[in-house]
Amino acid sequence: MKINILGKSLAVAAALGMSVAASHAADRVLKIQTSANASHASLGYLNEEWVPKLEQMTGGSLSVELLPVDAVVPRRETAEAIAVGILDGDLTSINYFAGIDPAFALMGDLIAGYDSADQIQAFCAQGGGKEMLQKLYDEHFPGVHVIGCGAYAREAFVSKVPVRGIADLKGLKIRSPEGLAADVFKRAGAAPVSMSGSETYGALEKGVIDAADNSAYANNDANGMHKIARYPIFPGIHSTPILQFTISQSVYDELSEQERVALETWYLAAYNGLRQYFDRLDRQLVARDKAEGEIEVIDWPQSERDALREIAQEAWNDFAAGSDLAQEVFDAHVAFMKQAGLL
Repeated sequence: MKINILGKSLAVAAALGMSVAASHAADRVLKIQTSANASHASLGYLNEEWVPKLEQMTGGSLSVELLPVDAVVPRRETAEAIAVGILDGDLTSINYFAGIDPAFALMGDLIAGYDSADQIQAFCAQGGGKEMLQKLYDEHFPGVHVIGCGAYAREAFVSKVPVRGIADLKGLKIRSPEGLAADVFKRAGAAPVSMSGSETYGALEKGVIDAADNSAYANNDANGMHKIARYPIFPGIHSTPILQFTISQSVYDELSEQERVALETWYLAAYNGLRQYFDRLDRQLVARDKAEGEIEVIDWPQSERDALREIAQEAWNDFAAGSDLAQEVFDAHVAFMKQAGLL
């Protein structure tokens, strides 16, 4: 495995490590880089509501510091940073590693496959998703331990122009995650553009992109996206991204059995709480924006959603053929979806 971490990241990590040690009372604080911007409501909720609970659950022996995207290393390099000890772990998008193996793309977001974040949480916790993700890491990033995976919201869609169906996607410049999402948009006639979430606002403002598959409605609201992109689609049309929670295997080995159980239980509870919180918050904000009338919230008809799912299924099959692990991930998704009555 090639390690590609800039020397500057080491200095930043060291500085962050000192600030973390100074700001937490726990005996051990794990530095966890997330895929959330500093302004995201999701990051604020976890830091305010759930980070203190981990310290309470462990009697003060363990806590986490959740850092924004790109805070220590570039978003695609967290796994490498964990392997060499720059980070203790990540809570980030699996899609960021789609370029390494198409299996990560299928694991990160089976576009249009699931109807809700709750179904994805069940796949990860009970349907073999966590175990499948660990297999990917054992193959590509040995030394990384998967605590869990899950989703907390179906992503909304921000746009500067009305997008009322597939026909309106043609030629649209869309910020999209790497991998399967970008492929589906391309098949639908759009022009996907890969960039960090932190760059999305500026790209919309300057006209570099027309729209963005960006985040949950509440996060887009917090980031001011709707001030410049006044035609959001809600519920989202395709994406319910799966995020991973991983830590260094060596760090995991150093934890006591009680701390391991507490960390895994904490993650499951925190993400369930986050999902419930965002479902309420998204709907409250949508109701507010509809009442105020300055933003047009667009809801695609089921016929258009079904048509996009047909396009997505073509991409699923092509990505599954990309590697043996990709086929295994795809088969795991399909098996669970059949059990859940989704297929």
